[in-house]
Amino acid sequence: MANVSDWLNGSRLRFNLGKSEVMWLGSKFCINRITVRDIPVLSLSIRVSDSARIVGVVVDSRLTMADHVSSLCRSVYYQLRQLRPVVRSITKDAATMVVQAFVSSRLDYCNSLLCGIAGNLLQKLQSVQNAAARPIIRTGRQKHITPVLQELHWLPV
Repeated sequence: MANVSDWLNGSRLRFNLGKSEVMWLGSKFCINRITVRDIPVLSLSIRVSDSARIVGVVVDSRLTMADHVSSLCRSVYYQLRQLRPVVRSITKDAATMVVQAFVSSRLDYCNSLLCGIAGNLLQKLQSVQNAAARPIIRTGRQKHITPVLQELHWLPV
């Protein structure tokens, strides 16, 4: 571990244990066979975690992106609950801009990482987009959402 410390000092870097995480990547079968739960680094040890946040994207150890989708849905639904009173009192164009700024931007951030994810995760993201469109058009859950998305010129997830 002295080599790590020397390399960091030589590169003028500091090791921040509070922000450092270790994660095993692989299939569920392979990861379950690994018994190491703590990695000694310098004078401390880092606990192995099942997921890590990297530049706003939650990556899980099997690279399924399920943790990221769950985090994204939770965050967007929170934003929609906060925006609901505001959207009711502004025009449709203003509501569209507000929802796109707060919700669509979150859905679009790093969406290329979601290529090839499971169908149930795509359905969760589509539900989020549908929920974001409803306050703009001021429609309930009974109305079919496809014409609403077409009116807003939003592509399906």
